[in-house]
Amino acid sequence: MLSWHEIWQTEILSNTAGDFVLAALAFLVTLTVLPLLKQFIAARRRSWAERHTDPPVPIQLATLLIERTSRIFLWGVALFLASTVLSFPPSRPVAHRIEHAVDVATVFIFWYQIGRWAMAASRFAIDRRHRRVLGGDPTVSGSLEIILFIVSIVVWTMAFLLALDNLGIEIKPLLAGLGIGGIAVALAVQSVLGDLLAGMSIALDKPFTMGDSLAIDGFIGTVEHIGVKSTRLRSVSGEQIIIANADVLKSRIRNYGRMRERRSAFELNISYETAPPTLRAIPDAVRAIIDAVPMARFDRCHLLSCGASGLVFEVVYFVRVSDYKVYADTQQSIILAILERFRELGVQFSAPPHLPVPAL
Repeated sequence: MLSWHEIWQTEILSNTAGDFVLAALAFLVTLTVLPLLKQFIAARRRSWAERHTDPPVPIQLATLLIERTSRIFLWGVALFLASTVLSFPPSRPVAHRIEHAVDVATVFIFWYQIGRWAMAASRFAIDRRHRRVLGGDPTVSGSLEIILFIVSIVVWTMAFLLALDNLGIEIKPLLAGLGIGGIAVALAVQSVLGDLLAGMSIALDKPFTMGDSLAIDGFIGTVEHIGVKSTRLRSVSGEQIIIANADVLKSRIRNYGRMRERRSAFELNISYETAPPTLRAIPDAVRAIIDAVPMARFDRCHLLSCGASGLVFEVVYFVRVSDYKVYADTQQSIILAILERFRELGVQFSAPPHLPVPAL
């Protein structure tokens, strides 16, 4: 076995001084020019963001990929260019090991950088579609993270397998083993995979988004987070409700966040002693009261039935927003205005049997 002194003399010093100078020059120039170019591109992208200007899409993507270039990759490129200048006797075992180590490191660094570029391009495409189709709605950020999680698994698995293939390792048996192992793992964690696929379905189909108010199997709350495995709601009483994504998709969901208007319907029980002209004036009086409320839209007011204790008028109107507090304030103001107007008209409410008629 050769000593380090013999290795230095026979394998390292077999290169001339000019070779070492060229190798060092190639290393230093590469490690100086490429980081400076990366910093320049990053500064340009920041200036575009500050001026709110968007260059053509290919330029945006190219500058993004340059900015996402890792320092490890730059070091690898510099070392690779420097090693091409130097020569090592192929018959020497140490030289062979050095060359093999350089090849392995180069392949893994290369595919690591390809994975980073693929992830950056995927996020760029998803964000661009998000802005174009959904107008940059921040409430779907949780759904986008689920999609990026799936993309990252595919990208890094492919990068690792292609790196092994470039090194001459037969990946077909590995793929077969991964397939068999994948089936076993899928059977063992099928509930987790079910939640993962359900999360993917929520992200793509978007039955609800962050901030929506939902009713799921008797639970009512506002969506706080849409994760890979679960969806989290903040209930009206303050606690957090965590529901598995697969259970969410199996449930009947009421999405109050998608309401454009809130419908309100209530009944007025009027005494049989009320005169017919007064009864005929009730629908117009109720219409005038509701039309005077800015957030309300009148639908109808009819004498629908003769009840056991009085005449039943049904009133239906819509609140123009879905906010429950606005609905409650509107309902309160309308009922108070009806009581005041009925007092002026002399309308008497009926009462259930054995109860006194309430005074207006």
